[in-house]
Amino acid sequence: MSSHEAPRIHDFLDRGRFPLDEWRLVEDHPNHEDLGVTETLFAVGNGYLGMRGNVIEGRDSHTHGTFINGFHETWPIQHAEEAYGFARVGQTIVNAPDAKIMRLYVDDEPLLLTIADLVEYERSLDFRSGVLERDIIWRTPSGKRVRVSTKRMVSFTQRHLAVMTFEVEMLDSAAPIAISSQILNRQDGEDEYHVRSKAMGEGHDPRKSDTFSRRVLEPMYSWGSTADGRVILGYRAVDSGMTLAVAADHLFDTENEWEQSVHVDDDLAKITYKVNAQPGKPIKLVKLAAYHTSRGVPPRELVDRCRRTLDRAKHEGVRKQFDDQRAWLDAFWERSDVTVAGQPAIQQAVRWNLFQIAQASARAEGQGVPAKGVTGSGYSGHYFWDTEVYVLPFLTYTSPHWARNALRFRYSLLDAARRRAAEMAQRGALFPWRTINGEEASAYYAAGTAQYHINADVAYALTQYLAATGDTEFLTREAIDVLVETARMWVDLGFWRDEEEGAFHIHGVTGPDEYTTVVNDNLFTNVMARFNLQAAARAVRELAERDGPTYDRLVSRLSLVETEVEDWERAARDMAIPFDEHLGVHPQDQHFLEREVWDLDHTGLDKRPLLLNYHPLVIYRFQVIKQADVVLALFLQGDHFTDEQKRANFEYYDPITTGDSTLSGVVQSIMAAEVGYHDLALRYFLGALFVDLADRHHNASDGVHVASTGGVWSCLTSGFGGFRDHNGTFTLDPRLPDGWQELVFRVTLHGARVRVSVRSDEVELVVEEQQPDADGRLVTPRIVVRGKEVAVPDDEPVVVALDGQGPRLEGTPPPVAGRRRADGTIISAIVPGA
Repeated sequence: MSSHEAPRIHDFLDRGRFPLDEWRLVEDHPNHEDLGVTETLFAVGNGYLGMRGNVIEGRDSHTHGTFINGFHETWPIQHAEEAYGFARVGQTIVNAPDAKIMRLYVDDEPLLLTIADLVEYERSLDFRSGVLERDIIWRTPSGKRVRVSTKRMVSFTQRHLAVMTFEVEMLDSAAPIAISSQILNRQDGEDEYHVRSKAMGEGHDPRKSDTFSRRVLEPMYSWGSTADGRVILGYRAVDSGMTLAVAADHLFDTENEWEQSVHVDDDLAKITYKVNAQPGKPIKLVKLAAYHTSRGVPPRELVDRCRRTLDRAKHEGVRKQFDDQRAWLDAFWERSDVTVAGQPAIQQAVRWNLFQIAQASARAEGQGVPAKGVTGSGYSGHYFWDTEVYVLPFLTYTSPHWARNALRFRYSLLDAARRRAAEMAQRGALFPWRTINGEEASAYYAAGTAQYHINADVAYALTQYLAATGDTEFLTREAIDVLVETARMWVDLGFWRDEEEGAFHIHGVTGPDEYTTVVNDNLFTNVMARFNLQAAARAVRELAERDGPTYDRLVSRLSLVETEVEDWERAARDMAIPFDEHLGVHPQDQHFLEREVWDLDHTGLDKRPLLLNYHPLVIYRFQVIKQADVVLALFLQGDHFTDEQKRANFEYYDPITTGDSTLSGVVQSIMAAEVGYHDLALRYFLGALFVDLADRHHNASDGVHVASTGGVWSCLTSGFGGFRDHNGTFTLDPRLPDGWQELVFRVTLHGARVRVSVRSDEVELVVEEQQPDADGRLVTPRIVVRGKEVAVPDDEPVVVALDGQGPRLEGTPPPVAGRRRADGTIISAIVPGA
């Protein structure tokens, strides 16, 4: 099997180390060779605050990390050669002061897992409780056995709160014990001794975070008290001006004799407990940590907010925090769980992936969803179009309020998008390819800034949310402004050519495939721009008919004229959608099919991914694809392609797609399932399912691939479940893999949560819960199953018989090399430099 092909079907995890448990990720012995990966896999977060799965003792780590969504530093981007409009100011998520640390010393010997004699060990992340636990028995160098049990939780119910517990018990001998609980500011990656570790990563990889060689956080406040066990630190980011405060309370309980001391300075706040520990007398330390951030509020104000968070948590009690977390997750799984009967390994991985989406987005509230969530600093903590295309579908159909928050964040960046459009000599708004604060932060303009399709991706996510919820209030107050301004950009960017029957063209853009840049008539861009234009025109016309006064305010607010809407409709109608009659496929762009193909079968693994081993210009000269482009268009705009076109396009583009991007496998799985490559669809799905769990791209240490986790849900629901939404018409056309007994998932449509059970011969639809939609109406969901519209009442299940699971094609698509172009030339396969 070549490196670009879907992986074979097998169990991707070492079950001797990671045993099967459908509701937990369990590690039953540590391996210090992959600390970075397991720090990501065992991270906990809530979308606002995230803590990597570093050991609680603070040492033996690959990359320490505590991250707050949106909390960033800025820095001037230095271009080798300047040009007007290049991004000027970079933005990078800041590694926040670390409150996870609780060091243990027994007989003055530190607990260091890399060298410890561990009699017992288990670490687990429970998807139902949201708690990371670790239980060990340590035999000290002097032969004494010590039980150490820890818990770590970032609260979903209290956005700014983390709860940690540390329990120690001497099992057979007495010993002096010291516990040092700390808040440590490492200054963006330094350890406590201010030494930069090579373990932070070596070599240039544009997917990794930018780091700083200077102080990032300027100390503004420090305080500690032995009386109530509280310590506090406050900071201001030097250039961005953002502010942060972190505070921790300590609740200490033991029957042993003990004493405590407090030390606080600019970058360290610690409380040390010294205990004369007797066997059978446990020691328990509970640590409550609160983080608050702001774009400029003085740190002292944030300190007061931390105090209130801790006072409330302390008053309510620690038990309530864990109980509330469990209740919150119970509700999450009721509306979000996807079950695959008889497949325990797949089930465990599915739940880990879905849990990661919650950890990345649930409490983002006012921020976007970073590409790595709050589990790592990969991609500098930036937000991409990944959110709208890969994450928003899960949020829209399972937790619509979270989707609304994410979309309102995009709306909050509209003024910045207007400024960017003006800078790029365009009307309307142009959303940045990567950003934290709304300004374009990408220095890679060809593969980044030129991805104008993000405008259409945002419009797509907005429209999908509106169709699923009926949230007309959001549409009329905010979303319609985004639709109008993005449509304006497309009409201004593109142009008509009379000599080609008035076709509307869009030139000089990059599609999702970053291995082919700055092209004319990128198919994905044109197809999605057409959707954007149609959605904007439809929204404006419907508003004019439904609510005249609100429409008048829109016209006044945006200086909208009727001829603009007519131009949108005309551009959409005339959009250039190239098609090669000879090859029977849609060219990815105007000149794509003229190139030779990259011979991926004979490209060694040491040359992968291509972007790290070849100059971009080398890659740009070939038919070689980093991630699904035309194939993604087939999925998102499937109602505009025939079944024959979908199959032909998939068979052409799949063999030349490298899989160098984790965004690709999920889409290839969905379309492979639809056109009939059932075995290939399952293989792509499994590859995506274990992207992080098995570290398949060798960069899981940088954080979770959040877009891929969202794509896993789409694989299950849209790929195997066959669920689609085209302009508010919801359809099901399942493609259950061979050997799967049943697939069960849920979608919420206008307030009705529908459970969909796909079996080999039938689909069962049940309304599990009925709530009023966004307009206060009770709506009976209607779903078209294999061409038959079904109304799903709230009092009984509906069963629809299935005649098979769609077309079934064996093997994989044939190679592209050897095909003949319309001009008679034969497409050749080449390895550059070979």
